[in-house]
Amino acid sequence: MQPPQTPAAARYELISVAEAYARILEHTPILDTEHVETVTALGRVLAEDVVARQNIPQWPTAAVDGYAIVAADSASERRVLEEIGAGHVGTERVTLGTAARIMTGAPIPDGADAVVMVEETSEHDGIVTLPDGIRSGQNVHRTGIDVTADQVVLERGAVIGPPEIGLLCTLGIVEVPVYRRPRVAVVSTGDELVEPAETPGPGQIRDSNRYAILAAVQDAGGIAISGGIARDDEAEHERVMTSALAEADVLLTSGGVSMGTRDLIKPILERLGTVHFGRIKFKPGKPLTFATIGSKLVFGLPGYPVSSLVTFEVFVRPALLKMQGRRRFERARVELELERDATRAPDRTEYQRVVARWEAGRLVARTTGAQSSSRLLSMTGANALAIVEPGSGTVPAGSTLPGVLTGEPE
Repeated sequence: MQPPQTPAAARYELISVAEAYARILEHTPILDTEHVETVTALGRVLAEDVVARQNIPQWPTAAVDGYAIVAADSASERRVLEEIGAGHVGTERVTLGTAARIMTGAPIPDGADAVVMVEETSEHDGIVTLPDGIRSGQNVHRTGIDVTADQVVLERGAVIGPPEIGLLCTLGIVEVPVYRRPRVAVVSTGDELVEPAETPGPGQIRDSNRYAILAAVQDAGGIAISGGIARDDEAEHERVMTSALAEADVLLTSGGVSMGTRDLIKPILERLGTVHFGRIKFKPGKPLTFATIGSKLVFGLPGYPVSSLVTFEVFVRPALLKMQGRRRFERARVELELERDATRAPDRTEYQRVVARWEAGRLVARTTGAQSSSRLLSMTGANALAIVEPGSGTVPAGSTLPGVLTGEPE
């Protein structure tokens, strides 16, 4: 007589959201580094401090269009020696009684120590008339006023945005060391799945999860790799998963992690690596599974479309950010005022999809409708997740709940 099998769920402790998050980050490595061209480094994370090799500006320059003069000269009229444009150097020395017409950014000519704005002057027949009260250093950008040589201008861990690219180019730094982007393979599972371009037959559906998750990977800075569809056969699952892992740092599977006879992901992960958890007190996405195979991460995402995207947002995205060297892994936390009552789940923390808008200085959250795990419409247009702790009954309208901003509030 065969001994009774332990139910799949009973083999895995039902853990809290916080514990699941902590276990994931504990086993998530920061990837090695690579050098990339500065102009392609948008969104990347610096792996080393950036130190300026020179002063910016390297010499005193005009802060405005006007006339370069000797400030101590009391004469109200000066003879204009020459015009100095940006990118050019004056050939005449400015002395008492003289001036040089100068453009913004041009080097201050020898002898001059101030610039008078052109709007405050008048010029006729090569003679410029100036106002009184001109100070030495007026409208002059002194050497190193923006950046000094040997200054640490960007620290390791800084995220490179448009200003950072501009600064690096200003300093002549055309290549930067950054943390490598994780390569993330995404595999869908199930005999029922067909490609989006195909017409589903009886019992079939189009594979939406893989493409939604591939997009989410790219949005999180990862390199997305489509691993295709694994049919409901354990050997086929293992072959597809092993092949995908061979070229990836992270494997994401969709479906096959619950308690059905065709839910094959957990047994395969138990053979190939270490399963760190297989169930969480979370809605939508209770069967989320996290494992490591060597130094690689594997997330078994639930098969329902909303569950797969929400578990990616809350648990996978932070891991991908850590791998890229980010210091901050979480989205911005906010307080959300409910426009309508919110129903509590009795035993799990629920992340409900909402649209947050600014209203009289506070964020008001409007539900996206029915919060079914299969209803992708509850995700479209959502820019926040309202965190509803377990309990009975509802959270009444007008109450505030903690939330996570996933986009810009309206």
